[in-house]
Amino acid sequence: MAVLRRRRPVAEDGVTGPAGLRERKKARTRRALSDAAIALFLEKGFDAVSVAEVAAAAEVSKPTLFRYFPAKEDLVLHRFADHEDESARVVEAGRARGAAPLDALYEHLVDGLERRDPVTGLCDVPAVLAYHRLLYGTPALLAGIHGYQQRSEEALARALGGDPLPARLAAGQIVAVLRVLANENVVRLTAGETVDAVAGDAVAAAEAAFRSLREGLPY
Repeated sequence: MAVLRRRRPVAEDGVTGPAGLRERKKARTRRALSDAAIALFLEKGFDAVSVAEVAAAAEVSKPTLFRYFPAKEDLVLHRFADHEDESARVVEAGRARGAAPLDALYEHLVDGLERRDPVTGLCDVPAVLAYHRLLYGTPALLAGIHGYQQRSEEALARALGGDPLPARLAAGQIVAVLRVLANENVVRLTAGETVDAVAGDAVAAAEAAFRSLREGLPY
């Protein structure tokens, strides 16, 4: 008679066993530290909160905090880092099903707008709006976004392939378009407009922007 064995836990990314559990625990810890930090930044302002205060609020030591986040800005910006290679992954997945890179990216953007994905800027959840106000109202955090954008461009250029220079130029234009579209949505929502009032314009702007990209880029 066969003996039923307990299945090993499976992480969301498909990783099994102790290694997968450790990664999930680390991810939860990172999220808890970031949440504690952002709550303080929203209450007092980014520049008015020390790393020691964040560590105390999260009930960890400063060395522990720095193991997860090497810089104070990373406590906020790591949420952007989660999306660094998103465009590259969209292009690669699209290519696997025969879709041109710009078509795959456009479809992904429109789907994100429909889902009110925060990364598109078209999300009026109060916590998301507060995060955007913190981000765009803090010069140190805005400076940190540039690093994220550069890494995103590099990943996308690799995914586009071909001659490196044209690929980098195209990636720069695509990432810039996505950034401007998202920022426009954020500006309007944080100014008090409703998501439903902005949604139609957001989709129209995405269509116009990608039409221009298709006319100028060989992708």
